[in-house]
Amino acid sequence: MPQIVFLPHPKLCPDGAVIDAPAGKTLCDIMLENDIHIEHACEKSCACTTCHVLVREGFSSLSEASETEEDLLDKAWGLEAVSRLSCQSVVADQDLVVEIPKYTINHASEGGH
Repeated sequence: MPQIVFLPHPKLCPDGAVIDAPAGKTLCDIMLENDIHIEHACEKSCACTTCHVLVREGFSSLSEASETEEDLLDKAWGLEAVSRLSCQSVVADQDLVVEIPKYTINHASEGGH
């Protein structure tokens, strides 16, 4: 069972977390099941970027990103080469280190129109 290290995030996971997670689940589901309440405004349907994460270690072991995910990631705050949407990132058998970006683009929660 892979171990996922979530780096500290000021609001969602202030102390960081180390979670043993079963392969075959998405990073988003793993976080939500372990009280890391990452935003997922589109209800995990690959239609927004609120669940954007940076996979600092183990990136290549995740399921491959779809073209739709890659197009959405172009709109994510703080995009990096190791960016993924956590709702689309299925964990395999390799350990991961994941960083949740400080900001997200969510017009509903930010009062945008």
